[in-house]
Amino acid sequence: MKTACRLSLCLFLTACASSGEFIDTLDHNREWGAIQPLLPAYPQSENLLEFDAGPARTLRYFIDADSISVDEKRIIRYSLIIRSAQGAENVSYEGLRCETREHKRYALGNSDTREWVRARASAWQPLEHVAQLHAQKELAKYYFCPRGLVVGFASEAIRALKAGIHPKLER
Repeated sequence: MKTACRLSLCLFLTACASSGEFIDTLDHNREWGAIQPLLPAYPQSENLLEFDAGPARTLRYFIDADSISVDEKRIIRYSLIIRSAQGAENVSYEGLRCETREHKRYALGNSDTREWVRARASAWQPLEHVAQLHAQKELAKYYFCPRGLVVGFASEAIRALKAGIHPKLER
């Protein structure tokens, strides 16, 4: 009887612990001043890896190789640079959750000061619900989340970007 009670208690506690809400350890309940030191250095031209972002052919898309990280919760974080033909750039530091196909923007780049500015809307959003996320959808599908898996290390993500596709996939 004691063994059955202990087993039931363990199962109950496990279920309670696993049903909790996902908490992003980078920015959860933190002020901007505490987050800034955790952000990568502002992207440098020599570290940029260009990738094919699908239908938006008038823009060029890059990931800063030095900014890529994969944490213990399997969030892939990276700096994304979108460049127009005229040279204007949008720079952002973002996260991708492969398991739930969600995206989050942590910070935006200020090209004048080459510093990060906190993104106003920084919440996890499903990739499918935002039509403008072409680059993020392509990163998830072909580079960072091949066949629903998650790249294990930054080096694996960098190899996929350099190859133009993750080795487990074909276009």
